[in-house]
Amino acid sequence: MCRKLIYSILLIAVFAVSTHAQFISGVAHRNTDTDAPEQPQIAPNLLAENALTFVDRTHVYADIPEFILGAQYVMLANDNKNMSGYELDVTMAANATLYVFVDNRMGGAAGGKDVNPNIDGMGWLTDMGFVDTGEDIGIDESFDGGINQYFSIYSLSVTVGTITIYGNTEGHGGNMLGVAAFGPKLKAYNPVPADGSYHEDTWVNLGWSPGDYAVSHDVYLGDNFDAVNEGAEGTFIGNQADTFLVAGFPGFPYPDGLVPGTTYYWRIDEVNDTDPNSPWKGDVWSFMIPPKTAYLPEPADTAESIDLNAKLNWTPGFGAKLHTVYFGDNFDDVSNAAGGLPQGAATYNPGPLELAKTYYWRVDEFDAIETYKGDVWSFTTQGAVGNPNPANGAVDVKQTQIITWSPGVFAASHELYFGADEDAVKNADTGSPEYKGTRDLGAESYDPGMLEWDTTYYWRIDEVNSASPDSPWAGILWSFTTANFLIVDDFESYNDLDPADPESNRIFNAWIDGYGIPTNGSLVGYDNPPFAEQTIIHSGNQSMPLIYDNSVGYSEATLTLTYPRDWTEKGVNKLTIWFRGNSDNAAETLYVALNGNAIVTNDNPDAAQITTWTEWTIDLQAFADQGVNLTNVNTISLGLGNKNNPLAGGSGTMYFDDIRLYPPAP
Repeated sequence: MCRKLIYSILLIAVFAVSTHAQFISGVAHRNTDTDAPEQPQIAPNLLAENALTFVDRTHVYADIPEFILGAQYVMLANDNKNMSGYELDVTMAANATLYVFVDNRMGGAAGGKDVNPNIDGMGWLTDMGFVDTGEDIGIDESFDGGINQYFSIYSLSVTVGTITIYGNTEGHGGNMLGVAAFGPKLKAYNPVPADGSYHEDTWVNLGWSPGDYAVSHDVYLGDNFDAVNEGAEGTFIGNQADTFLVAGFPGFPYPDGLVPGTTYYWRIDEVNDTDPNSPWKGDVWSFMIPPKTAYLPEPADTAESIDLNAKLNWTPGFGAKLHTVYFGDNFDDVSNAAGGLPQGAATYNPGPLELAKTYYWRVDEFDAIETYKGDVWSFTTQGAVGNPNPANGAVDVKQTQIITWSPGVFAASHELYFGADEDAVKNADTGSPEYKGTRDLGAESYDPGMLEWDTTYYWRIDEVNSASPDSPWAGILWSFTTANFLIVDDFESYNDLDPADPESNRIFNAWIDGYGIPTNGSLVGYDNPPFAEQTIIHSGNQSMPLIYDNSVGYSEATLTLTYPRDWTEKGVNKLTIWFRGNSDNAAETLYVALNGNAIVTNDNPDAAQITTWTEWTIDLQAFADQGVNLTNVNTISLGLGNKNNPLAGGSGTMYFDDIRLYPPAP
């Protein structure tokens, strides 16, 4: 069902521009194929694995070299690959390195990785000074994990202005190109070991690639993220010219060796005393020395819908020589088991599994000196209760959360257990206070009422069917943690269901926009599902797109609140809104209004043109000073323009996410 077909041309125009316009601010082409009407687009997101390659294909980039990850890039029309006179103007808004990706089949070359394309018909490439980086980028044409082609990456340092690149003057069916741009790298990058990786030794040789302007490097290392991030005492190792650091040996940091099971954090600040912007603080990277216990189980802990013929695998603990596996369908039995037979392989075949059942398993590791008891892991087979909402382990969950799940195939009803005590919920039965009653099949939801702030809750669903001697089937213990703030809207609850469905919750039916109102130029959501934005997000899976057209004066969308309406709860005093705009947006004033007419405007007149997610923090006193009773806030509106004095203006698209209320910092 298309609600806003009349605005489809506007939407296409909006999405033909970049939301990451750090370097490339515009693209235009000439001499195109008549069968390729698509315009080139500055990609809405930065270059990453599985990023869409072309505007007219489902090809995606793959096997991307580290140095170019995160670059801004352009999507061209694949159908122009045969046009010998093709020209593309790339307008640079800042000095940067411009990259051109050239198909390794160019000019009849064989193609494939590390194969040089034939660029005889691309004299402009070398004439302009482009240099072959020696690196290739892959193309997955079917988005199935395979790599069908590789492109060679050429680079050129460019300045502000317009650069024209061309096609292959000889024409060729393999004439596929890509374009990307990156500014100078100020921070250190390319950490070794890779960020977040396991390092299987008690010493390490840390390495990195230096920032473009670095003369020396301030090195920080420790086992606490905050301490390294803040440069706390004991984490600063020193300033050095080398781009490596040894740790874990006598005479070096951590002379007694790195400790198994410990995560280490490190940071490199780039230093150049001749530059007033120095030092450039680096990202905090981490690596972990594997624990002595088994880890990384397959299936993953609490995994669902596991195949009935699945085999169990794990990564051996640090130094492990032998492994003892305990397996069963009762947590306590598996947790307390002893005396099993050790084995050499890090895999175990439990035999055929039963449908819709929860299993538990444990692996004890032996390193020829000592045995290390493993954690108890669990999984459910196909047909078991699953799909918990909130997801297992979710954080920052709202205090009014209704929990839901999907029934198991054998269920006739469900026994629900819920509480804040992990062991109590895990061991509860129908005589326990954690037992919250039975739910009929088809009623897979539970409202626990108002939840405490910043609290972890546990819940379990046991499936019941009196016709089976195996009933009830005990479910896995799930958990979630509530937020330490109030959630006004995180945009996660909206769906695309038909309005006739009682579960329908379309975003534009909650945020009332200007559809059908001649004096309000706003539209919330998209013409067709998904109606919410699912790519340009601050957190979670969705954000709200708001399209504004201030030719009618102003644009505004309004949410009527149910909870929270008391904006003094727990002493909250700050409203925060995450937003981002588009460099092509008209610079209209961004505002938020409570109860219709208490308005606070953003201090930045160009807020609508900001291309990165930006947090807007507002003191609630600013609304109270306008007469708002903060204990009874009925509506919140987001808008652009001047609501009290509407003037004809421009248009654009904004994105909003994570509207929250915070108490004062402790």
